[in-house]
This record gives sequence, structure tokens and C-alpha cells, in this order.
Amino acid sequence: MTETESLLVFPCEFPIKAMGKSRDDFDLIVVEIIRRHVDDIKEGAVTSRPSKAGNYTAVTVMIEATSREQLNAIYQDLTDSTDVLMAL
Repeated sequence: MTETESLLVFPCEFPIKAMGKSRDDFDLIVVEIIRRHVDDIKEGAVTSRPSKAGNYTAVTVMIEATSREQLNAIYQDLTDSTDVLMAL
């Protein structure tokens, strides 16, 4: 068990951040991927921010994480997506 794993007590609020090239539907793509693993994404849980030059967008989705396995599956699906350049 790593130090990070020992700090998480499930269920807990957890931010998922994904970055990709700016496009009109990037936030929808990220939310669609996360919804495969999360039953309810609350209103106001999604925020996005463009890079300084506007070429990239960072999307953050606050979820109620239920397990380490759930988080691993979300990150795997995000990194498997050709639209997502990085997931944190």
C-alpha cells in the first residue's frame, strides 16, 4: 500500500482532471468517460479551464469515489481515449 492509498478513506470526494486539445465537446467527452464508472455526477461538479494560448483545455470533475479500483478504472479509460492527452 502506498502513502497516497493510505490517505484515502472511501467513499470520498475526489477530483478527476483530464487535459486535451481544446474543442467544443471536450468536457462532454471527459464526463461521458467518467459516467461509465460513476452513477451520479452532481450539478456544478464539472469545471473547465483553457490554457493561456487556448490550445488546450483542462476539465476537472468532482466525484464521490467509492474505491481505489473505481479510480483506477476511470484513469485507465481516460488515458485510453485518443482525445485525452493527460489525466491526473
